[in-house]
Amino acid sequence: MFKNIIAPIQAWLLSRHQCVGCGTPLTKGKRIPTKISSQEKVICKCGRIFIFDKATQKYRRALFEEV
Repeated sequence: MFKNIIAPIQAWLLSRHQCVGCGTPLTKGKRIPTKISSQEKVICKCGRIFIFDKATQKYRRALFEEV
Protein backbone atom coordinates (compact mmCIF):
# COMPACT_ATOMS: atom_id res chain seq x y z
CA MET A 1 0.00 0.00 0.00
CA PHE A 2 2.77 2.43 0.91
CA LYS A 3 4.49 1.81 -2.43
CA ASN A 4 1.28 2.71 -4.28
CA ILE A 5 1.40 6.15 -2.68
CA ILE A 6 5.12 6.85 -3.16
CA ALA A 7 5.64 5.51 -6.72
CA PRO A 8 3.68 8.27 -8.54
CA ILE A 9 5.50 10.97 -6.58
CA GLN A 10 8.89 9.45 -7.43
CA ALA A 11 7.92 9.16 -11.10
CA TRP A 12 6.87 12.82 -11.12
CA LEU A 13 10.18 13.91 -9.55
CA LEU A 14 12.19 11.85 -12.05
CA SER A 15 10.23 13.35 -14.95
CA ARG A 16 11.32 16.77 -13.65
CA HIS A 17 14.96 15.50 -13.43
CA GLN A 18 15.01 15.75 -9.62
CA CYS A 19 16.27 13.31 -7.00
CA VAL A 20 13.51 11.24 -5.37
CA GLY A 21 15.18 11.57 -1.96
CA CYS A 22 16.26 15.18 -1.56
CA GLY A 23 14.72 16.95 -4.58
CA THR A 24 18.04 18.27 -5.88
CA PRO A 25 18.27 18.64 -9.68
CA LEU A 26 20.07 15.60 -11.06
CA THR A 27 22.02 17.83 -13.44
CA LYS A 28 24.12 18.80 -10.40
CA GLY A 29 25.00 15.18 -9.62
CA LYS A 30 28.35 13.51 -10.23
CA ARG A 31 28.34 11.80 -13.66
CA ILE A 32 30.26 8.61 -14.35
CA PRO A 33 30.35 6.91 -17.77
CA THR A 34 29.06 3.32 -17.89
CA LYS A 35 29.93 0.35 -20.09
CA ILE A 36 26.95 1.21 -22.27
CA SER A 37 27.89 4.34 -24.22
CA SER A 38 24.35 5.72 -24.30
CA GLN A 39 24.06 5.78 -20.50
CA GLU A 40 25.66 7.61 -17.58
CA LYS A 41 25.60 6.84 -13.87
CA VAL A 42 24.56 9.89 -11.83
CA ILE A 43 25.24 10.04 -8.10
CA CYS A 44 23.22 12.61 -6.14
CA LYS A 45 24.62 14.48 -3.14
CA CYS A 46 22.40 12.34 -0.88
CA GLY A 47 23.99 9.15 -2.24
CA ARG A 48 21.19 7.82 -4.42
CA ILE A 49 22.32 6.44 -7.76
CA PHE A 50 20.46 7.01 -11.03
CA ILE A 51 21.01 6.00 -14.65
CA PHE A 52 20.64 8.70 -17.32
CA ASP A 53 19.78 7.48 -20.81
CA LYS A 54 21.23 9.95 -23.31
CA ALA A 55 19.02 8.74 -26.16
CA THR A 56 15.70 9.32 -24.37
CA GLN A 57 16.95 12.07 -22.01
CA LYS A 58 15.35 10.27 -19.02
CA TYR A 59 16.52 9.24 -15.57
CA ARG A 60 15.70 6.07 -13.66
CA ARG A 61 16.81 4.54 -10.38
CA ALA A 62 19.82 2.27 -10.76
CA LEU A 63 19.31 -1.44 -10.34
CA PHE A 64 21.27 -3.31 -7.68
CA GLU A 65 23.49 -4.89 -10.36
CA GLU A 66 24.35 -1.45 -11.78
CA VAL A 67 25.60 -0.06 -8.50
